[in-house]
Amino acid sequence: MLLIMTVEPGFGGQKFLDLCLPKIRRARAMMDKHGVETWLQVDGGVSVETIERCAEAGADVFVAGSAVYSAADPDKMVNELRALAEVASTR
Repeated sequence: MLLIMTVEPGFGGQKFLDLCLPKIRRARAMMDKHGVETWLQVDGGVSVETIERCAEAGADVFVAGSAVYSAADPDKMVNELRALAEVASTR
């Protein structure tokens, strides 16, 4: 697994850094070019507002702490995030 941090490491609840999207795209392109079969994970600021952009950029594993644990219904939030990522990854 290749992990790309999408916030400044240190504590939960931080805002997603859009400047990480090109890094996700480059990592996915390099992995595809060289036939690397591994997961590309993003960690930090993953939410309903950001997960689609991450999936479209090439991420396929998502760490969503605050978005899930601060939701009124964490199970529903996980399902919503999964659905958004699945749709975006097919674009």
